[in-house]
Amino acid sequence: MSVRKFLDNLEPHFAKGSKLERYYGLYEMVDTFIYTPADVTRGKTHVRDGNDLKRTMTFVVIATFFCILMAMYNTGYQANLAMEALGTSTIDNWRSLPMTIFGYSTMNPFSNMMHGALYFLPIYLTTLAVGGIWEVLFATVRGHEVNEGFLVSSMLYTLIMPPDMPLWQVALGISFGIVIGKEVFGGTGKNFLNPALTGRAFLYFAYPASISGDSVWVAVDGYTAATPLGLAADGGLSAVTEHYSWLQTFFGFEPGCLGETSTLAILIGAAFLLYTRVASYRVMGGVFAGMVLTSLMFNFIGSDTNHMFALPWYWHLTVGGFAFGMVYMATDPVSAAMTDKGRWIFGGLVGAMTVLIRVVNPAFPEGIMLAILFSNMFAPTIDYFVIQANIRRRMKRHA
Repeated sequence: MSVRKFLDNLEPHFAKGSKLERYYGLYEMVDTFIYTPADVTRGKTHVRDGNDLKRTMTFVVIATFFCILMAMYNTGYQANLAMEALGTSTIDNWRSLPMTIFGYSTMNPFSNMMHGALYFLPIYLTTLAVGGIWEVLFATVRGHEVNEGFLVSSMLYTLIMPPDMPLWQVALGISFGIVIGKEVFGGTGKNFLNPALTGRAFLYFAYPASISGDSVWVAVDGYTAATPLGLAADGGLSAVTEHYSWLQTFFGFEPGCLGETSTLAILIGAAFLLYTRVASYRVMGGVFAGMVLTSLMFNFIGSDTNHMFALPWYWHLTVGGFAFGMVYMATDPVSAAMTDKGRWIFGGLVGAMTVLIRVVNPAFPEGIMLAILFSNMFAPTIDYFVIQANIRRRMKRHA
């Protein structure tokens, strides 16, 4: 019996009026995950597009492919590098068993990839399981379909986690992001905050020791390495260049959150999202322009006491999570502005706020997360004023 026929035989048990009617959303989730939905719009008032919600979410996940590969490789590389610095030949946890096959050499790409995967996969599976339970629970209670949007949220949330994040904190963060950041407002399409960033912000303020330190990003006990952004906040650009070249930060061979380190991998994903028109070039362009103009302004002003004033825009682009936030987080079509002009303004606000937080508040060197969440709250207001301005212009033309 084919899978299609098996699912068709199951459908009557979940149809309206049957005993399992309450769990139709769960059945529909499995069915539409395997097969393309047969539903199409027929009324004349509907916009027809072959790019449905399922395909849109799939495109976003595909766009993170190189970020995922780099997340695993660089996490393993940094861990193996730390072990070499400490002079240890093995790790004292469950990962030591599979790593006996590959060893712990930074020169062995298979060792780097496997070592990093042993940190990436537990975080992702925890996120997927816990967040999926909340999604199914709310869909069942409300009688709604289980939306594919969680596949995107779970992947993005995983990629902005530190590699050594305790799994119970990972579960708590995604629970907060899904429940408080999205479901309490009605679910996918109705949230005004990015769920993945909401979960990370909760962890930042609830457990700062695990996620906000400048030297906690290497997944080896007893070893810490400062991130380039942390070095810049403490000693300026010269402190960064003593340890990392710009190309290192561009390619992603530096300590950091799982998927945020490689600007190259992120830009490949950006090209795919722009080609498929899933992400708005206006938002990305606004974020980039806001960052460049604000950083140039601070470069011009200068400061004798704050080293971050002198950090050039091209370093802001590659250090920290700026590139990842610009491509994957700020472009969230639900929580970002929806008018064309509003998207430029929204993006510019994100870029400017990021640099402002990084420079003016050196105690908190990363700013992209709070900048996006702050701008999410003003996105409806931005759209409102853009629409009102258009109305006034039209009234003048027809007066």
